[in-house]
Amino acid sequence: MKKSILTILFLTVISNSFAHYLWIETNPTGKLNNEHEIKIRFGEFSEGVIEKVGGDNYNNVKDFTIWLIAPDGSKTSLQTIAKNDYYSTSFIPQQKGTYTIALDNKKIKVFDYTKYDYTIFKPEYHAKARVVVGNSISELRSTNPKGIEIIDVTPKHHKNTDEITLKVLYKNSALKDGEVTLFAEGKWFVKEKTNKKGLVTFKLPKKTMYTVETTHEEKTPGTYKGDDYKIIWHCATYFIDNKL
Repeated sequence: MKKSILTILFLTVISNSFAHYLWIETNPTGKLNNEHEIKIRFGEFSEGVIEKVGGDNYNNVKDFTIWLIAPDGSKTSLQTIAKNDYYSTSFIPQQKGTYTIALDNKKIKVFDYTKYDYTIFKPEYHAKARVVVGNSISELRSTNPKGIEIIDVTPKHHKNTDEITLKVLYKNSALKDGEVTLFAEGKWFVKEKTNKKGLVTFKLPKKTMYTVETTHEEKTPGTYKGDDYKIIWHCATYFIDNKL
C-alpha cells in the first residue's frame, strides 16, 4: 500500500511540474513588415492545462531567454511582456524566408524527487517554433549546443502538409532511439523513436495545433546555486500549427 501511495504521489508531482513543459505558440506563416505575435506558455498542451503567469508553477520556469534568428542568420533577443497565462513578444519580418524562434531556460532550481523513487535533478528546457515568410523554406537553425533540441526539416508549410519530419539533436549530434511524443488537444498523443540520423516522422491526422516533446537524461552530477544534483533532465519542445 505504501508503495502504491508513493507512486500516486510521484505521478501527481510530475503532473504538476515536469509533465508540464514550455512551448512557443505562434502563427507559422508571417508577412513582410507586419507585426508577428509570439506566445510562451507553460502547462500540459494535450490536457488543456495552461499555467497562469505569476503562479508557483510558472514562476519556477520564468527565467527564460527567447530570441529570433532571421533568414540571413542575424540573431535578435526578444523582450517579453507578462499576460494572464502566457508571456508575449513579437517581431516584424524584414526578409523573406524561414525564421527560427528559440527559447532556452537553464536557470531552474534543483529538485529532489528521491522520495518519489526518482532522483535529484536539474531541469533544462529548450523550445522552438518556425515562421515562414513567402515560399522559401529552409531547415531551422541549431540553437542548443549544450542540450537537446528539435529541428524541423519539413520542406513544406505546415498548413499544406499532413506529415512532418523532425531531427533531434543532443549537444549538436543526432540522438538515436530518442523517444519523441506528438501531442494534440483532447488528450491525443502518439510516440515514435528517432532513427540513427536522429530523424523522426509523424503523420498529422487533424488540421489543428500540435506540440512535440522529447526528453533526455544527462547522467552527469553537478551543483547549481549550492544544490547538488545527480542528473540534468533535458526537455525540448516544438510547436506545429497546420490548421486550414
